[in-house]
Amino acid sequence: MKRFKADLHMHTVLSPCGSLEMSPVVIVEKALERGIDIIGITDHNSTRQCAEVYKVGQQKGVTVFCGVEVTTKEEVHCLTFFENFEKLDAFQVYLDKHLPEIPNDPERFGHQVWVDVNEEILGQEERLLISAIEQSIDEVEDKVRELDGLFIPAHIFRPSFSVYSQLGFMPFDISPDAIGISSRYNVEEQLNKHPELKQFTVLRSSDAHFPEQIGTHYTIVEMEEPSFEEFRKALHNVEGRRVIELR
Repeated sequence: MKRFKADLHMHTVLSPCGSLEMSPVVIVEKALERGIDIIGITDHNSTRQCAEVYKVGQQKGVTVFCGVEVTTKEEVHCLTFFENFEKLDAFQVYLDKHLPEIPNDPERFGHQVWVDVNEEILGQEERLLISAIEQSIDEVEDKVRELDGLFIPAHIFRPSFSVYSQLGFMPFDISPDAIGISSRYNVEEQLNKHPELKQFTVLRSSDAHFPEQIGTHYTIVEMEEPSFEEFRKALHNVEGRRVIELR
């Protein structure tokens, strides 16, 4: 088995809260500089920047997992990842259907563009991406399962936009592949307070919005290779694949 450093929560220029410096090349090069092997692209309610980051990652030797940070109807943030672009595009159709028609105000919230490897603008999302979609957390998970993706509630103890801030508990009718706990919380303490969570693999990531944040926190994963299926096995402790450390 080999060990890989994975930072699986970061935002690009497409997220209104993401720095306009967070272009595909900058993200991948900063990950390389920080020794990160696997990155997850998780813009708010949109997958449209994933393909260009994936392209740069392939060129420079960084594995890119393509996904999105969904804001559910309850205003819970959940990370989702998909194995290929066919499934990713199908999830984008789902997001487009359920994202409300609330216009973005770039002066107030930030620009929502996606760019190519040369930082040329490819498109702009007119609807506000940080809105909650019109789907509940269990409906979002159902769609992810339909597409054989990964479903991971993000920063579950954060004071806002988390499972515990919005619901007060982990719903019993969902089955996450893992849970995210941010660096401000001691994992052992939180699991002792919430023993129902001990069944889940815990991940830690940077939630980077600016280049300097990439790789500041990450998860060390032990598996044969940095592939989607190997990572799925690691999340479920299958065949010796596992998450071994949070940084």
